[in-house]
Amino acid sequence: MEQEQGLEHERAELPNSLTEADGSAVIRVLSYNVRSLRDDEDALARVIRACAPDLVCVQEAPRFFRWRKHAARLASKCDLVVLSGGATAAGPLLLCSLRAFVERTEDVLLPLTPGRHRRGFATAVVRLGGVRVGVLSAHLSLDGPERLAQAELLLDRLAGMDVPYAIAAGDINEGPSGPAFRRLAGALQDCRVAAPWGGEHTWVRSSPPRRIDAVFASAGVQVLACGVPEGLPGVTPDDLATATDHLPVLATLRLPS
Repeated sequence: MEQEQGLEHERAELPNSLTEADGSAVIRVLSYNVRSLRDDEDALARVIRACAPDLVCVQEAPRFFRWRKHAARLASKCDLVVLSGGATAAGPLLLCSLRAFVERTEDVLLPLTPGRHRRGFATAVVRLGGVRVGVLSAHLSLDGPERLAQAELLLDRLAGMDVPYAIAAGDINEGPSGPAFRRLAGALQDCRVAAPWGGEHTWVRSSPPRRIDAVFASAGVQVLACGVPEGLPGVTPDDLATATDHLPVLATLRLPS
């Protein structure tokens, strides 16, 4: 019976964004590693538009020549605007719809380990409906100990935002059994576990497929659905395959007023 109920939950229709009468906000949050826009950018934009997100946490945004122009072009194709991040956050980028009222943004560079890729966070505090929420996009290290340390820095950053709710999303570079992933899931809600919907695995370019991208939410956020938007109207298998090398994670969340 429990297995049947879980399958019904995964097949349930994805809730739409809305603002309720009391100011509570139902929002869609998308996390997507876009591989520096080196693949089919039009397919990428079609996937993002079909997901109709209020917030997009991008990883591996363009970081070099005319990176702001590339970020703005992607946002325009997706009917969104650039919120924060990009090269100034070492790759993480935030996009948002015009529904979001921006209070503040901050790009954070993490400590650099010589010989390794620089990492950072794109962060913002926005109002959606009558609710303030902090949001953070991250792409954690390929090195295990450094990745765990960055997970701690991520939690510290969320705690310092002084907001009633917080959302963190990104490429964790390890699965749910890894130490960094478990540290984040222990302090925050792993939205896929809280309300499974759609597909599970976000990295399918090698065997076995893995879930290495995730959306996390603080206590009090009501997770309505979360998963890879396979089968969502407007999202085709061909576009998912050619847009980039990761699959996106889409979460619908309710932020009580």
